[in-house]
Amino acid sequence: MGHAAIPRVDSDSATAYRRAMQFDAEIDASGLLCPLPVLKARKRLLAMPPGAVLKVLATDPVAVVDMPHFCAEAGHEFLQAVTEETATAFYIRRGDRQPD
Repeated sequence: MGHAAIPRVDSDSATAYRRAMQFDAEIDASGLLCPLPVLKARKRLLAMPPGAVLKVLATDPVAVVDMPHFCAEAGHEFLQAVTEETATAFYIRRGDRQPD
């Protein structure tokens, strides 16, 4: 099974991109290690309506793999990963699927 490329924006264009990307809620998982950033995202997404966008800030390098995988498994749309100053911002659109 192949992996889809993770859409990323480099830090030079991140400021302009942040202005364009809209989100409904934000969590800061900086300093937390796998699996905590994903677990925090899952909990917050469950409380959001379908179609809402969550921004997750994470410093764990494994989150670059974990977040897109979590979205694919849970039925959420992984929108973008943006490298910010000291963290990566992940943008996730809440899916319609109910949790198992």
